[in-house]
Amino acid sequence: MKLSKIEIKPTKSAKFGIIWLHGLGANGHDFESLVPELNFPDKDHTHFIFPNAPIQPVTINQGMRMPSWYDIYAISTERDFNQDDLKQSATAIQALIAELINSGIPSHKILLAGFSQGGAVALEAALTFEQPLAALLCLSTYFATEKTIQRNSENHGLSIEVHHGLQDPVVPEVLGQRSVNALKAMGHPVTYKTYGMPHAVCPPQVKDISNFIQRSLQ
Repeated sequence: MKLSKIEIKPTKSAKFGIIWLHGLGANGHDFESLVPELNFPDKDHTHFIFPNAPIQPVTINQGMRMPSWYDIYAISTERDFNQDDLKQSATAIQALIAELINSGIPSHKILLAGFSQGGAVALEAALTFEQPLAALLCLSTYFATEKTIQRNSENHGLSIEVHHGLQDPVVPEVLGQRSVNALKAMGHPVTYKTYGMPHAVCPPQVKDISNFIQRSLQ
């Protein structure tokens, strides 16, 4: 599966890469618009990629076709979903990582970020990737493949930051807590931040995202 994508290419020599996955029903433009608000020293040297999820039927939305990284069968704290879909999407994201590496950006200078459904895919893609990555940013998401993931030792120490809204009605904050606990149990250094927001991104969070990117891409 080859994904279409939106790119913001660096205006100076490419040193870093960020691949940012949107949530269910959105597209790559969703977080492309956030880039002007990000403030970190090497932004001019950073190649941003915002992939578009494939259009497919989504069971929980009465089978309507929409951008979706994987089919979701039921909304619950256990999240019943199509694992094969998710893993195929993760493989497609890893192909984008490989494109950045082939362009000359080292793997350890590439950061993955994902919101909601995109965050679940980013977790699978990052933790199973065969070369060390810079970091992983998980926004309002959950660790869908916690029980099945086959992690690659190259990313056992991957730095991860998890953000969640305290009033999230779509992905309850308890799922963010559960993800953090699972990741820590696997030995990952994890930072957890919460915000007084629903299933969204808020201005104070944008500053924290900028700071995380700055710490991670050095």
